[in-house]
This record gives sequence, structure tokens and C-alpha cells, in this order.
Amino acid sequence: MAVSRKVEREILRAQYLDTLYEFLLYRGEEVLRVKSNEIAIPVVGCEGNEDFVVVTVKVPTGANKGMEPYDGYAEAENYQHLCAEKDRKAAERKAEKERKIERDRLAREKRKALTKNE
Repeated sequence: MAVSRKVEREILRAQYLDTLYEFLLYRGEEVLRVKSNEIAIPVVGCEGNEDFVVVTVKVPTGANKGMEPYDGYAEAENYQHLCAEKDRKAAERKAEKERKIERDRLAREKRKALTKNE
């Protein structure tokens, strides 16, 4: 029996959502179905605050209404590059901050030495 791509995606989404649902129930979690593609799990944070973790399952059609298929490998590679760029910029900011702290320390010492000599 042939099914349309839309129905096929709905079946896949439902299968994986049910798999996640069953896995979380097996682990003893309270799992709530909140939408056709979402489950919510009540949690308590380290400070005792109550929150919810929401897991969404989707089968993307891709860009331009499915004309360009979704490529999970390319998305993962893009995400790795994004994280690496973010880490590089954070390291640059940290190094610049350390240089500024050192410049300020030297300037304070210089001012202190000048005021002692006067």
C-alpha cells in the first residue's frame, strides 16, 4: 500500500514520539502528551524549582516547501562550525580582557609611582 510523503512523515514522527514516550516511562518519568508532536516531562531543578522539559519530534520537509531536501549531516556540520566560531570568539574576548586588566594594572602602578615621587 503506497502512502504519500506527508503520511509517511506523520507515521515516522508518531513512531519516534512513541519510542521516546515509552523509553521515558520505562525510566520512571512522568510523561505528558501536550501536542501531536510534543511531550512534556515535569522536572525539579537543583534549586527545587519546578519546571517542564518539552521534547518536540519532527520530520522536516526541507527548505522551500520540500523542494530542497533537509540534510541533517549538513546541519550538524554547520552547527559544529557555529559552536567552534562561538568558542573562538569567546577565547578572543577573554584574551582581550586579560590584556586590558594587565594594561590597567601597569597604569595604576605607574600612577602610584608618580604620586610617591611628588
